[in-house]
Amino acid sequence: MLTLPHPIPNSYWATPLLLACEYPWTPANPNKPKLDALLRAGVRTFIDLTECGELRPYCDGVLTSRAELLGIDKQTIEYHRFPIHDRSLPQSIEFMYSLMEVLRENERRGRITAVHCRGGIGRTGMVIGCWLVESGRARNGGEALAIIARKWKTVEKCTRYPHSPETGAQAEFVLHFKAARSYIRTMVSVTG
Repeated sequence: MLTLPHPIPNSYWATPLLLACEYPWTPANPNKPKLDALLRAGVRTFIDLTECGELRPYCDGVLTSRAELLGIDKQTIEYHRFPIHDRSLPQSIEFMYSLMEVLRENERRGRITAVHCRGGIGRTGMVIGCWLVESGRARNGGEALAIIARKWKTVEKCTRYPHSPETGAQAEFVLHFKAARSYIRTMVSVTG
């Protein structure tokens, strides 16, 4: 199996079209932004799991200006925010399914997507785990967590943060996550 290089040290390829990473914008070092490395790696869709005000935003002109500097048409860039409180769970299962729909649509279009939170550990790992189940790459949450554990060992910061997802509750969310089609069937049989 082909192993793609990590565009930034604290990132890993969850699938050939999905990159998990830490927050990609460092205003303190604008001459060598992580955004450039992600854009050069082909990322065209960014899914930001941070809350408004948590970090300095990069969606308000920074992202498109970096793309233009690299000769990338800014019209091809997409940014989505699905805020989840740090070290917490999504507000609802429907919220997670909405996020899964964006990932599904990007995969259908063959677009490379980067999912990130602040550190790329907890919220990011939880979303990646759910996507592995949703997309059928993992049979269940346990298998998804095992895949993430293997990939996480290749990330620079894994020695300081040995687990992704970061919290027990986030790992439990992945462990019990059902793909949307299974969830809908369950809801229909319970209510019907």
